[in-house]
Order: sequence, then structure tokens, then C-alpha cells
Amino acid sequence: MTDARDALEGLQARLDERIQQAGTRQPRRSWLAAECAGAGLLFPLEQAGEIFPAAEILRLPHARPWFCGVANLRGGLHGVVDLAAFLGLVPAAADGAPARDAGRLIAVNPALRALCALRVDRLAGLRHRDEMSEAAAAGGRPGFARGVWRDAEGRPWQEIDLAELTASESFLSIAQDEPA
Repeated sequence: MTDARDALEGLQARLDERIQQAGTRQPRRSWLAAECAGAGLLFPLEQAGEIFPAAEILRLPHARPWFCGVANLRGGLHGVVDLAAFLGLVPAAADGAPARDAGRLIAVNPALRALCALRVDRLAGLRHRDEMSEAAAAGGRPGFARGVWRDAEGRPWQEIDLAELTASESFLSIAQDEPA
């Protein structure tokens, strides 16, 4: 009986020690990497949702050129934003025609309560904090543009906070300005 009790106390002590160690470790920071018009972008993995191939997008009248329209993604209507055009990396197609290849759609995590997807040119895999070094960032960036990181090859990657992006006034203002 004492052997079982000693074994149980030993197990409890080891579990307590592991819990303490787990509490002091830094969580591993990871991003989903994508490219838009040649620019490397990083989306926090916990903020990114499902990835979709290019879908049929229904254009909306009187929307800004960077707002592609809405798409049915797994039975839910999502607003689709051409991220490269929104960020000013390429001119948006004024007539509603796609300006570039279809690319991929990255849905925003449903926990952020934004039913939208970002059109990117291509996915570039996952990136982890321990593989990247922080780079100096230029001032005057919008609030959703977080740190700039460099990979092992020296390529810069701009981190985009999806929670900040989807809450920003410029992102939410999809209606085309009326001509004066």
C-alpha cells in the first residue's frame, strides 16, 4: 500500500514540475506566410482561418476596386479583399475584372468575427519565430502592419495583424466614394 502511495506522490511531483516548466516557456510564435505582388506577408497562425483555392466571386456594385465581392466558402458568404490592391502594392481593377491570376483565399479565423477572406498570390508555407530575425521597420505604417522580420536568406516579411486589419476603418469602408 505504501509503494502505491509513494508511486502516486512521485507521479504528482513530476507532473507539478512539468506544469511549472511549461508555464515558464515562451509559446512558439508561428505565422502563415503568403506573397502579394512579390511582397512577403506573415499572418499570425492563430488569426488565420481556412485556405481556399480561388472561388467564384460575385462582384458587388459601388464597392471599392480592391473589394472583389463575396464568395461562398463552405456554405458561408465571405467578403473577399484583394490584399495586394488594398495595401497599394498593385493597382486595383476598376472594372471588376481580376487584375491578376486567381491566387488563393485565406479566410480570417472565425473567432475574429469577420466573415472575410484575403486574396493572395501564393502561399509560402509556415514561418516560426526561431527561424526569423526582427528587422528595422519604417515609420508611418498602419496599425495592422506589425513588425518586419527577415528569414535566413535575408528576405523581409511584413507581419499583418488580422484582428487589427479587419477592425480598421479603411478595411471596413468598402463602399465606393460617390463622385462630387
